[in-house]
Amino acid sequence: MTTVESGAPSATGRSSVRGWLAVLAVTLGIFSLMTSELLPVGLLTPIGAELDVSEGTAALMVTVPGLVAAVSAPLVTVATGRVDRRVILVALIGLMGTANLASALAPGFAVVLVARFLIGVSVGGFWSIAGGIALRLVPARHVGRATAVIFGGVETASVLGVPTGTFLGDLDGWRTAFAAVGVLGLLSLTCMLFLMPRLPAERTVTFSALPAVLRGNAGVRAGIALTFLVVTGHFLAYTFVRPVLQGGGVGAGSISVLLLVFGAAGVCGNFIAGALVTRYLRQNVLGIAVILTAAMAALAVAGTGAFSAGAVLVLWGLGYGAVPVTLQSWILDAAPNATEAASSLYVSAFNLSIAVGALVGGLTVDSLGTTSVLWTGAALTALAWPVVRRARRSAT
Repeated sequence: MTTVESGAPSATGRSSVRGWLAVLAVTLGIFSLMTSELLPVGLLTPIGAELDVSEGTAALMVTVPGLVAAVSAPLVTVATGRVDRRVILVALIGLMGTANLASALAPGFAVVLVARFLIGVSVGGFWSIAGGIALRLVPARHVGRATAVIFGGVETASVLGVPTGTFLGDLDGWRTAFAAVGVLGLLSLTCMLFLMPRLPAERTVTFSALPAVLRGNAGVRAGIALTFLVVTGHFLAYTFVRPVLQGGGVGAGSISVLLLVFGAAGVCGNFIAGALVTRYLRQNVLGIAVILTAAMAALAVAGTGAFSAGAVLVLWGLGYGAVPVTLQSWILDAAPNATEAASSLYVSAFNLSIAVGALVGGLTVDSLGTTSVLWTGAALTALAWPVVRRARRSAT
């Protein structure tokens, strides 16, 4: 994207404590949004049963917001380029909260899909704007750390938000889980209203730089390709982890516990990757691809029973936990002078990959059975290996 500075105030001189509270409010918002996008992953079976649709069709609850978010990331950024960023973020998080409450009350699957469309608009727009907001909330020396905290909301949603929502859904029904996330979003809205300063539009954003970033930067192209392969491969299989585990003889009560184990492992993977990514970026990506491929293949071969499935999910969680921080770092490292354009492409690619993974997974499950998604996902993540090696050769 082409950006034109307008001389808006920076975070210099702003209270560090107040700035960090604002960062935490944004993090809570992005956690709520990403939990909303991915929540159906752990609840496909009960949702499909109550709304009388197949598990493959129920997976449209992941596909629709993913596709919409991929499109809305650049569109919302451009369309709201002159509007106060706090106003936009608050409006988007309010839309998310309302849409989740609508899902909880929906009389049928069609209404749920409309609500999921609105979730996609919220996710794409919020994530795209929030990714660069730290620069305006904290002093320059803390920007890197604050950005990591904000993007940690994406990771935490994947590894803790979804398992917790699944646990709540198992306790009191999937509608309760959606209502709870909606309330969490409205809580985040309140926090942002009280803790975030006014953030007048700092720059005018256009689409003109997007093709140039892709054409002229091999590192960005590799990063987008890696995002597609790794994230699509993961969600192609992970979207159907509940029916996969049930097919392997794991009880419904144990599944929510296993997903919490997956989440805890993911948090560990996030911190490990964060400590290594600056010095070992390409090695991190290669390690992620190897771990995810091995984990999905292992679950397909030996995933019967809670103990063996739990061991594999620990490995899987460690690998996926490292994905967002590592791929975001790859994109920023590849385009240090075009971070907004590159980040917008990354947000679109990430959410498009979620949608494609869920869609292809649904088609695969309906035609070939649940175990087939594990092999298909493993094949995609394995394709990331040559991309990393080629990028390494290009950089030397």
